[in-house]
Amino acid sequence: MSTTDAPSVLVVDDDPAHRTMLRTLLGGWGYRVHEADDGDTAVRMVEERAFDLILMDVRMVRVSGPEALKAIKAYNPAIPVIIMTAYSSVETAVETLKNGAYDYLTKPLDFDELKYAMERVMDHTRLREENRKLRERLGEQFDRRSIIGRSSAMIRILETVSQVAPSEATVLISGESGTGKEMIAGAIHFNSARKDGPFVKINCAAITETLLESELFGHEKGAFTGAHRRKEGRFRQAHGGSLFLDEISEMSLAMQVKLLRVLQEREITRVGGEEVIHVDVRIIAATNKDLLEEIQSGRFREDLYYRLNVVSLRMPPLRERREDIPLLAQHFLERFAEANARDIRGFTPRAMDLLLRHDWPGNVRELMNAVERAVVLSRADVIDSGDLSVVSGRGEALETGEAENDGGTAGVSLEEVERAAILKTLEETGGNKSEAARRLGITRKTLHKKLQRYRTES
Repeated sequence: MSTTDAPSVLVVDDDPAHRTMLRTLLGGWGYRVHEADDGDTAVRMVEERAFDLILMDVRMVRVSGPEALKAIKAYNPAIPVIIMTAYSSVETAVETLKNGAYDYLTKPLDFDELKYAMERVMDHTRLREENRKLRERLGEQFDRRSIIGRSSAMIRILETVSQVAPSEATVLISGESGTGKEMIAGAIHFNSARKDGPFVKINCAAITETLLESELFGHEKGAFTGAHRRKEGRFRQAHGGSLFLDEISEMSLAMQVKLLRVLQEREITRVGGEEVIHVDVRIIAATNKDLLEEIQSGRFREDLYYRLNVVSLRMPPLRERREDIPLLAQHFLERFAEANARDIRGFTPRAMDLLLRHDWPGNVRELMNAVERAVVLSRADVIDSGDLSVVSGRGEALETGEAENDGGTAGVSLEEVERAAILKTLEETGGNKSEAARRLGITRKTLHKKLQRYRTES
């Protein structure tokens, strides 16, 4: 990267020694560093030139960090600002988050945390620019339906979706379980001319064969035991919109024949009835199996396959789009932190490294569950690697690079989980109780009491 291409950072601090240290450190990381000795100087510099990021102290002689932050955000709300604060000013720093600061770090700075926080800012900035360019390529009105991803594989998927959505073509989405096939189906529907019509979903694997026909086509009163009234099926419910048939490979051969007829004739008949009903429905199907192999084995009809496979989309597994993991993890963290009223800001570098190295056999769904569990169990304001040492949905422990004795926390009391978290954090901080208490989100006094109790119990 050339000097002119390097991100431009403004360091705002009235301590010359601290500015010098940061200039040397950040310069070694490839940033172009500019300095301001107080808040008023920073505001003036922001008005004169553009910066990619601002690192700003809270306490300064003439204009404090919070005051300068308000002026900077009033001038340009898009500039990300990371606040640096002493432990005694943490409440002030938290207040700055409400006023637009991107993050805050406590002094003395943890260089790993600083580097990670700055990389997250740059990542966010790049993503915003990439999304702008993607919107230009897809069209400003394209609705991503909360699809998260900037990997080349996901960009190709979105570009295909933007092309096929306005058509009436039947779409077959393939991919492993948990890759987001339903979200892509939703994006196809909500970017089509049918977007104001219903988007109806049915999982063919979740319903027995005898009930699936009734669920799809409806039934007349008295058609079978328990049919006390007429019921409209999913095809009728989806009239004028789209019908998403998930796990289409689990449909029996007999049902496949009936579905093929509907696709050809665009007509259905309720179970136990004779009335022929016209339906105007777009079909989007999904499978986690190789349908060509299913055809070879005689479990899937070849003629139905070609009816469904007008346009095919393959959802890549998460291990093939690892660059999307940080974005997905942060998205899930923010969602579950809000749902559980937890003030958790992000992941430590070790935790993110763990997420990036895991193969995620359960794909995005497994990642979502792992982050939710970490949010619930974490005692600190960031997720650390220890919070992610949990049993995955398939019974496989996330590898931390260290042998785990128990393989997870299933069947373990919350008190035991808390004890393990405290002792592990204390070990990671080299016995530094103040730092351990900070990471755990508790006071040093509380930590001391718990350690005393552990010694007494031993």
